[in-house]
Amino acid sequence: MKVPRWKKAEFEEIEYQPTSIRELLKEMKNICELIVDLAYSAILFNSQEIAEEVRYLEVRMDKLNYQIRIMAMLAARNIEDAEKMAGILQIAQAAEKISNAAGDIVKILSYKLTHPILPRLIKESDEIIRKMTVSHESKAIGKKIGELRISSETGVRILAIRRGSKWIYGPKGEVELKEGDILICVGPEEGMEELNKLLKGEVEVLE
Repeated sequence: MKVPRWKKAEFEEIEYQPTSIRELLKEMKNICELIVDLAYSAILFNSQEIAEEVRYLEVRMDKLNYQIRIMAMLAARNIEDAEKMAGILQIAQAAEKISNAAGDIVKILSYKLTHPILPRLIKESDEIIRKMTVSHESKAIGKKIGELRISSETGVRILAIRRGSKWIYGPKGEVELKEGDILICVGPEEGMEELNKLLKGEVEVLE
């Protein structure tokens, strides 16, 4: 039985990595914006793949919260410092609550609950969210997002890229795609199919 990637991440040892609190809070904010969209999309389209990304982000948020607590304890030298860090910890805790709530949403898929309104919503939806992987055969490897003209040719926007254990949120046109990159995209279904062909190596360019 294959162990889900998010499950492996959950049991990985947490290592303290010195970084700025600003960067930690920035990533927490980005996760909050992405994870809610992914959670609702997982339910709407009955997608276990998207649900897995939600769980992966939930684990990532837990680790960020751990790091920020460690940094707060190291930074507090007196009562004034502790009071300043208390506000930051409240923000971090609120962000973690959002990610936990998103995790609770995708648990509905485990119960195999359906509702007749969902197919209608899917049919009426102009855009879908989908996860795609850059194959080793793809001509997109080593090329910049802007160079590939993904948005103009397909109408698809890349919300985030998962590269190994790291995330690139809201990637700009100068970001190069690499083999194994996992793209979280939003856009029309036809555009998704065209982009997927490129990422699989079935076509060389988008037309």
